[in-house]
Amino acid sequence: MITDRFKTITDPFEAINLAEMDAVALMNRIDTKYVIHEDVFLEILPELQQHYKILEVEGLKYSKYESLYFDSPNFEFFSDHHKKKNDRLKIRIRKYVNNNLSFLEVKRKRKGRTEKTRLKTQQWGTDFSDEEFLFLEQSYSDAKALNSTISNSFSRITLVHKKKAERLTFDLNIEFQDREKTKSLTNLVICELKQGNSDRSSVFYMKMKKRMIRPLKVSKYCVGIMKFFPAKDLKQNRFKKKTLSLNKIIC
Repeated sequence: MITDRFKTITDPFEAINLAEMDAVALMNRIDTKYVIHEDVFLEILPELQQHYKILEVEGLKYSKYESLYFDSPNFEFFSDHHKKKNDRLKIRIRKYVNNNLSFLEVKRKRKGRTEKTRLKTQQWGTDFSDEEFLFLEQSYSDAKALNSTISNSFSRITLVHKKKAERLTFDLNIEFQDREKTKSLTNLVICELKQGNSDRSSVFYMKMKKRMIRPLKVSKYCVGIMKFFPAKDLKQNRFKKKTLSLNKIIC
C-alpha cells in the first residue's frame, strides 16, 4: 500500500483540473492495459513528469473511486467477456469520492474500441429512476432484470499528455467487496493507456516495451467476479492464463 507516499511521488507533476481535462475526455477510444508490480510503478512514474500533467481534484493529485457493477441473472456481461465477444457491455455506477459525484455508466467494447456513456445519479443500487432505465435500455433492452454483483474501490492517478490526445491512468490499492467479504489485489497496479487512435510512439508504450512488459487485457470486473465465484459456478477457463500472470505479479 503506497497511499502514504502519494504526495511525494505526485508533487513534482504540473497539475491539470477537471475542466482542462475535458479536451481529452476520450469517450470513444482505444485502450491498452498493462499490469505491473507497485515497485515498477514507483520506478516509472518519475520518468513521465516531463511528458504528462497530472489531474488534481480538491487539492489532491490522486482520486478515490468506488464502483458498483451490474449484470444479468446469468452473468451475461461476464460471459461475453470470457467468450471474447467483439461487442460487449459493462454497466456500473462509479463514484468519484474526491468531489462526491456519481455516474451511471455504460461501457461498450466494440471492434477494439471503447465507447462510454454516462448519466449523473444519486443512488447506489438497482433502484433506477425512469430516466435511468431509459438511459440503460438504449444499450441493454432488458435493463429491468439487472442485478448488482460486486463493488470495488481503488486509488487512481490520472496523467494527461502535454501535447497529444492521450491519458494514462494507474489504479492502485484495488479491493473488491461483496455483501460479506473484502478481497485485495496486493502490490498490483493496473495501467491503462487511453488514445483516440493507436499510437505506439507513446512515451509510456515505449517504456513498457523497453522493460519487456507486454499489454495484458484485464477487466477489474472479471477479476473481481472470479474472486467471489468459483469456476464450478461460472466458466473461467479462458481466463486461466491471465490469472496466472496476475498471481506472478502479486507474489
